[in-house]
Amino acid sequence: MHDYIRERTIKIGRYFVETRNTVRSIAKEFGVSKSTVHKDLTERLPEINPELASKVKEILEYHKSVRHLRGGEATKVKYKRMPSKKESGKSESMLKI
Repeated sequence: MHDYIRERTIKIGRYFVETRNTVRSIAKEFGVSKSTVHKDLTERLPEINPELASKVKEILEYHKSVRHLRGGEATKVKYKRMPSKKESGKSESMLKI
């Protein structure tokens, strides 16, 4: 394994434990894909630092247990932001045109 991958994996692992952010947000901050972050945390980190990996695993399991709640909340927010049909001033028949 290259040194830069090892360093990135440890940085991501420590950052994940400190902030408890989602994999998606960490991927944005580190400029890598979600798949890379997930692979770093679940496959590479246990080989490099088993103690840190066990802490990360607990947090990942928690995130997995609440993901259905996050998804529901995101959908709720999405539809709150969308203008209602009454506000847009267009009838349903006009929207189909």
